[in-house]
Amino acid sequence: MAAVGLVLAGPTARASGTSSGATPSVDVVKVTGVIDPSEAAYIRGTVQEAERAGATVILQIDSRGSFGDQAEHLSTFLRSVSVPVIGWVGPAGARAEGGALLLLYSSSLAAMAPGAGVGPGRPFDLGTRASLEAPADVAAATRRLEALAPGAGVRADGVRAAVSRALPAGPARAAGAVSLVAPDVPTLLQDLDGRSVRTTGGAETLATVSKPGRPVDVRFHEIGPIRRTLHAVSTPTAVYVLLVLGLWGIAFECTQPGFGMAGIGGLLALALAGYGLAVIPVHWAGVVVLLAGVGLQGLDVLVKRLAWFTAAGTVLFLAGSLVAWWGVAPAVDLSLWLPILMTVGGLLLFAFGMTVALQARERVRSQQVGLVGLTGEARGDIDPEGAVVVKGAVWRARSNDGPIPKGTRIRVRGLDGLILRVEPEPD
Repeated sequence: MAAVGLVLAGPTARASGTSSGATPSVDVVKVTGVIDPSEAAYIRGTVQEAERAGATVILQIDSRGSFGDQAEHLSTFLRSVSVPVIGWVGPAGARAEGGALLLLYSSSLAAMAPGAGVGPGRPFDLGTRASLEAPADVAAATRRLEALAPGAGVRADGVRAAVSRALPAGPARAAGAVSLVAPDVPTLLQDLDGRSVRTTGGAETLATVSKPGRPVDVRFHEIGPIRRTLHAVSTPTAVYVLLVLGLWGIAFECTQPGFGMAGIGGLLALALAGYGLAVIPVHWAGVVVLLAGVGLQGLDVLVKRLAWFTAAGTVLFLAGSLVAWWGVAPAVDLSLWLPILMTVGGLLLFAFGMTVALQARERVRSQQVGLVGLTGEARGDIDPEGAVVVKGAVWRARSNDGPIPKGTRIRVRGLDGLILRVEPEPD
């Protein structure tokens, strides 16, 4: 969370929620992308910090809305805070659509930038197609937005216009969908200074521009790295790619001895994909079919019947990829090229890459079988694992009889997977 102090000042005794004599402050909170649980938690936490500090909040909005009721919960929260909250759709190119309108009109004043847009309001839930939204739900959401209009300094008919269609800055201002148009944050601060807005504590005059003897601290906030990661994976493309890569990593690890980086990376990818699947609506039948496809491809590698299992698994993988994401809602649809690309990649991985890796592993094991009973030397300390030299080659080894110092003569007593089991050789 970055903080930038600007030497500005306010003209009121109670400057933007601060106590008399305190330095007025403004917190600019960026709201970008789909409003998912991680983004909602970041917004809520930052606004709560601003409320404790008595700071004015500017929500810099560029969002198409939310899956489910995240935006509705945020709207209720924003209406309950005691400090002014300004909703600004900006900069140019930014949009506030669907559920993001709830954030804009839950603010104390609704503003936007030239080149930005507000509306349409449908779908209010990105996980639903607009044509499939229940009329009762649409009517209820519209009434909620209309009820929020007076508190945001806009008109109910302007809100209805924003719900029904996309409005650029000029028509939005003329229709009463926003009360202020400002191209950037500095200009917005200039235009806000001295305005009276509503809060839960009553009317309050904003102090956002410097006056002699009263600086204003302006802080710019962005989502933190952990929440940013969760926010980034809450997209259909990211969830699909992480799910497939995680399954591939686990499948590859099953052909290797022990548990290495491929398995760890696969588990991490599956954990992130699981979070994304909890946020984004999918057809779960498609996910099950996709998992079955990967399972058949992996089984073919183990039973060495390259053809039928691989062919069936590839067909199921592609079918599951298409069924799981397509047809849910426009915000969830995948580009056709991505499932095709991943299907080709999976075919190459299982039919050739993993088959070659498994064959190489078997060749190594056949060589190791011939080392049982031979002697060698510890290349480094073995505690409990290390490297040994046997017949001029370096091998991984494990001691079950305590540490073996470097340079000790050893004898191979058996195999643990692809690891030699050794013990010290008496002089």
